[in-house]
Amino acid sequence: MPTDPSTGAPLISEFADDPDMLELVEMFVGELPQRVADIQQAVDTSDKATLARLSHQLKGSAGGYGFTPITNAAADVEKLVKADKQLQDIEAEIAELLTLCRRASSQPKA
Repeated sequence: MPTDPSTGAPLISEFADDPDMLELVEMFVGELPQRVADIQQAVDTSDKATLARLSHQLKGSAGGYGFTPITNAAADVEKLVKADKQLQDIEAEIAELLTLCRRASSQPKA
């Protein structure tokens, strides 16, 4: 079930409290706006090959930085694209992935 984007609650890395990981998590979060833009461009141009590649990359990297929900959402998108689903049929999954990426925060847990 897709997350309601209006919640706006930050998605905190599992490693946010680890001082050794903080700089890496901050770098990853800092790159997410460009990843979101790249995914959106792939969708806008109906470039399913690029969408599959970007989703695959995000699936692999997000978990390593403590963002399991992004990994899971990216895996869903990748699986559906590789199953040759039409983009309009997977809009909800793509929107969920982009919402999670936008909510990602490198700030430590309160």
